Amino acid sequence: MLGSAADAEDVLQEVWLRWADVLVDEVRDPRAYLVRMTTRLTLNRLRTLARRREDYVGTWLPEPVLTTPDVAEDVELADSVSTAMLLVLETLPPTERAVFVLREVFDVPYDEIAEAVEKSEPAVRQIASRARAHVAERRPRTSVSAAERDAVIEKFRAATEGGDLQSLMDVLAPDVVLMTDGGGKVQAALNPIYGRDKVFRFLSAVTPDALELVPIWLNGSPAIQFVVAGQRDGVGTMLVEDGVVTRLFLVRNPDKLGSASSPVGLSRL
Repeated sequence: MLGSAADAEDVLQEVWLRWADVLVDEVRDPRAYLVRMTTRLTLNRLRTLARRREDYVGTWLPEPVLTTPDVAEDVELADSVSTAMLLVLETLPPTERAVFVLREVFDVPYDEIAEAVEKSEPAVRQIASRARAHVAERRPRTSVSAAERDAVIEKFRAATEGGDLQSLMDVLAPDVVLMTDGGGKVQAALNPIYGRDKVFRFLSAVTPDALELVPIWLNGSPAIQFVVAGQRDGVGTMLVEDGVVTRLFLVRNPDKLGSASSPVGLSRL
């Protein structure tokens, strides 16, 4: 719901502290009670984050989270935490986002969702329908197999690290979009870059000579950790459609790399 592991942990800590003060024997349904409490605190946090992001420098991307290969085996779960999907969810108002996640990802009953968001059940059903239509219109339409996706990502990594310019061009879609997030703290493009030629020129210009690309798993799919002179410099995830990379998401903001950490030089693939 939040697109940030740090914010999610803060909410869960607050839920835990509040739960510690609850007389558990008086709670009829602990699960529903916790869902309601967590949702309401998350909605409050979402509204606060929306105000902060108005002042964010450059492109904002969801915080990358280190996962394990087995997450990808649950296709629905992996899709729900992918960078591309989290960006789609960012376009939903807070209540619609909460209703969509609770219903579509966790299959929470409508009556429980209604209590959590403090709306009537008919209203929640309408919100859920509107959110589904919004997400369906904007979510990536990809039917690529996991094997094909992994192969394309590995080609991108090898071409970039080896300086094979033609191979890099071949793996990028003509209308590829590159989004970079430096948060105003490190160098990054302030706006998305559109088109293979422009993306290629940008990557060629900013790629240092001593770059090492380490395979890791982020947000339920293979990704790349950028290492320069032995130090982690950022991470990259991508969307693969029809055998080519259509979206590139590069996060360099150091505040967002804590949950994407893996030992430098250690492959997670």
